[in-house]
Amino acid sequence: MKKLTLLCLVLLALPAWGTELVVYTYDSFVAWGPALAIKDAFEKAHPGVTLVWIAPGDSSEMLARVVAELELGLPTADVFVGLADVEVPRALARNVFRPLEPERLAHLADVPADLRIGGDAFVVPYDHGYITLIYDARALPDELVPRTLDDLLRPELKGKIVLQDPRTSSPGLSFLLWTIAHYGEDWPAFWEKLLPNALTVTRGWTESFDMLEAGEAPLGVSYSTDEAYAQIVYGELVYRVLTPDGEGFHQVEYMGVVRTTPNAELAHALLDLILSPEIQELIPTSQWMFPANATARVPEAFAAYAVIPEHPVSLDLDTVAANLSAWIRTWQEILVAR
Repeated sequence: MKKLTLLCLVLLALPAWGTELVVYTYDSFVAWGPALAIKDAFEKAHPGVTLVWIAPGDSSEMLARVVAELELGLPTADVFVGLADVEVPRALARNVFRPLEPERLAHLADVPADLRIGGDAFVVPYDHGYITLIYDARALPDELVPRTLDDLLRPELKGKIVLQDPRTSSPGLSFLLWTIAHYGEDWPAFWEKLLPNALTVTRGWTESFDMLEAGEAPLGVSYSTDEAYAQIVYGELVYRVLTPDGEGFHQVEYMGVVRTTPNAELAHALLDLILSPEIQELIPTSQWMFPANATARVPEAFAAYAVIPEHPVSLDLDTVAANLSAWIRTWQEILVAR
């Protein structure tokens, strides 16, 4: 399945009447995710309302866009879908979201408490998964398959790894935080040796995965569900998931109502629809993530092949908020110096 890359979409022609509800999200959510099904269901339930998806980049890029628009007083989205947990502190510090009204979110009761942040005051989860490494089993010899993070530094892997920029890619940021959690204060030394092995550093996950599918590189940062993707889409395990040292970084994705929206009631209705079992059951084979709603059914093949790391890794969000700017600055200095 070919994943579309750069998108700046307004799905379907807009009518000259009625209300528009504008949603910012990331490109793959629209390109091959559940966006169209959500649009159809929402517009059927709300006649006269047009749901508009805008998705020209990765979630980090879209967050930067909504922050800039809010600070400049420009028109922006009503809803944001696709906020990685590690970016929640940044979004809250920039006052992106208005407080939620839990009584309008009937399906939130079916979301496990361990996925929810701060009593659901501003954002609610809609899916979760694990950032891992993946490789093309047809292109990478078994003797070169890394079993630990240190194995990524082997000279035989030079030019064979695709990484993602943590400034613009939420999986890229999660991978950076994973290495910080793993190596502690020694993480810069790891990156000084890793970056020379990278074929490139892409702006987002979509560009990175496109390169793997095109055969330009055999190894990259992606999700632990990619074996399920390979089995369901290709009928064979062409992509294999690696959990080096038994690890993978747990990522939860959130959505919220942008504070300036004049359509708060409709925005809440959209969040609740996305949490409904009907939409949540599309998540595994469109987003290739685990649904947040515990009542949603997961396809047998997905459950059989989606990998759950033995030792999931995460970082305290307050720690991330306090240190992220310095970490990104250090990473950028290493990138420039390589």
